[in-house]
Amino acid sequence: MSRAPLQQRLISIVEPAVNAAGYELVELRFLLEQGGWTLRVAVDLPLEQHGDRDEVPSDRVDLAACEELSRELSAVLDVEDPIPQAFNLEVSSPGIDRPLRTAAHFAYFAGSEAKIQLAVPLQLPTGERRNFKGILQGFEGSEVLIECDGAAFRLPIDDIEHAKLVPDWDAVMKGKSGTGRVADRVTPVKPGHRASPKGRVEQAHDHRKDGSSSRRAQAHSVDETAADAENKEQG
Repeated sequence: MSRAPLQQRLISIVEPAVNAAGYELVELRFLLEQGGWTLRVAVDLPLEQHGDRDEVPSDRVDLAACEELSRELSAVLDVEDPIPQAFNLEVSSPGIDRPLRTAAHFAYFAGSEAKIQLAVPLQLPTGERRNFKGILQGFEGSEVLIECDGAAFRLPIDDIEHAKLVPDWDAVMKGKSGTGRVADRVTPVKPGHRASPKGRVEQAHDHRKDGSSSRRAQAHSVDETAADAENKEQG
């Protein structure tokens, strides 16, 4: 996927540490929010450890795991020091509307509904198009395959700005994962319901002029459906 230099640098630092801890980096974003800069890291168990996609996994990345990984990433980031300004480090599970970042993600969730936003618009006879919502058809070559409104599209993965699964809320209300194949679902119905909280750990980094840093950690639960549409992302 399309990555700015800072984004690439952060992934190159964070991903090996996440993998060494036995997890997979699902998403990494560096955002300017109301409270300041935030480095948001979402992790999950490796795809090969996932079971039936329709079922809620019995083994999850819980709050304790996020706390431990937050400490490890904080130490690595202090050594590498890729971000000059103060920032908050948030480590969490990916949530029900799971982000999709790698070729393996798009291949594994083929058959599920997803939203994809392109950084570089696709040139079509009808004009440019950046936003796609439809059924993932897998991954081929360097392109994500998706079917939208009966039409098939091939989206270069390097041109994708952001992608995530679209939850099946009817399935979620029945105790399922909500990320299974659309062909196996009942027509989704999204009630007036908010998703259950996910574990998230925040670690604040205050980078000072003398090169030292101070940190404070806070663990809590947040609603994973909270919108960040007004956040400004730095690359």
